[in-house]
Amino acid sequence: MPSILLVDDDDSLTETLRIGLERRGYQVSCSASLEAALAALAIGEFDVVVTDLNMKGGSGIELCTAMAAAHRDIPSIVLTAFGSYETAVAAIRAGAYDFISKPVQLDVLTIAIERAVQHRALHQEVKRLRSERAMARPLEDLIGPSPALAKVRELIDRVADSDASVLITGESGTGKEVVARALHQQSQRSSRPFVAINCAAMPEALLESELFGHTRGAFTDAKQTQAGLLASGQHGTVFLDEIGDMPIGLQPKLLRVIQERKLRPLGGSTEITIDVRFIAATNLDIESAVDERRFREDMFFRLNVIRIELPPLRARAADILPLAQHFVRRFAESAKKGVTAISPAVAERLLSYSWPGNVRELQNCMERGVALARFDELSIDDLPERVRTHKSSDVVVASSDPSELLRIEEIERRYILHVLDAVQGNKTAAARILGIERKTLYRKLGQFQELEARGSIRDVSR
Repeated sequence: MPSILLVDDDDSLTETLRIGLERRGYQVSCSASLEAALAALAIGEFDVVVTDLNMKGGSGIELCTAMAAAHRDIPSIVLTAFGSYETAVAAIRAGAYDFISKPVQLDVLTIAIERAVQHRALHQEVKRLRSERAMARPLEDLIGPSPALAKVRELIDRVADSDASVLITGESGTGKEVVARALHQQSQRSSRPFVAINCAAMPEALLESELFGHTRGAFTDAKQTQAGLLASGQHGTVFLDEIGDMPIGLQPKLLRVIQERKLRPLGGSTEITIDVRFIAATNLDIESAVDERRFREDMFFRLNVIRIELPPLRARAADILPLAQHFVRRFAESAKKGVTAISPAVAERLLSYSWPGNVRELQNCMERGVALARFDELSIDDLPERVRTHKSSDVVVASSDPSELLRIEEIERRYILHVLDAVQGNKTAAARILGIERKTLYRKLGQFQELEARGSIRDVSR
């Protein structure tokens, strides 16, 4: 039985339409304002929205605009006593499916609703087929036989259907968004939206408006009501990328949404209940950020219910060549070139390179190689210079010359700094590798700085 949301501040007309539509087999809910309609859409399931154009507190055009942002799959029909070509165009441009002038003829409205219901059913079928195609190979971008990656895939399979928050950590370019999308595609929410939000891409004031939405007049440029990104992920997944860079002042507001699953748009007086799963990711050493009070501890514990750590590419060398071959095939097909393989010399270079940019750098390297390739396999000349000329280096802590032998303290210092360099400064990862507490690592680094200040050592960076 199709469900209709009827939005109008004319009580007599609303009651007349409700009775007539219910007699024709529809379930009808009524709202008398824009704000009440948005609240109803946030918690209910509707097949069609029928809205008046002119209402107190907001217009039907504003409702269509908000629905286009947060409820794109629900068609809307606009009713107005001021029918004109310009009004119809404005409604359609705002996202309305149809436009009917008052006085409303119930038979005409019923036909429009039936068409809208059929339109939504077709749209949902397309989404279902796309989802099934995506689910057929949900982990196709997590390529490689390494044990480290196998553990990641196993963890994704185990927690995909849970609604618990997930924190994905790892260096930049390791594929954190790929893992987040795999979690969504494997879950029961796969047919619902996946909303990715870059928490580091916008200033605090703009990010707050984008996250929570706003009502008309909430601030100077708020000329119309807009649903936020959190609400647009209703019944789906919200991916908070670069969460470690979120402004500290905004974290308590987001924390409350994660805890209560309720939000209030800027300038609004009504709370909206949301049903989303939160997945967050960061390339920062998040524990150190908590220690240094750059990230709230309560926010960290709320997000860190399930932790997925992505190892850097240099720590899973077995995945490098399968990934490289995968990218070669993809870019060759896109460029319609006959490149099918990589030469042994190229494979040797790829395995010896340290890949500070991880999978993203390897992908860019293969894209460049395919673009430059003149034969059916990549050659050394097709690689970037930094990969062609890279030479691996080790920390030398002793030699056979007694005059060059080092004190145990200097050996420790060099090795600690070498480990820090290998994990790109991540003190949590370095402490774990060294088998010491983070506080101990901080203390030793402080001692190294003191020695450098006194001139006892020449360089603490190597």
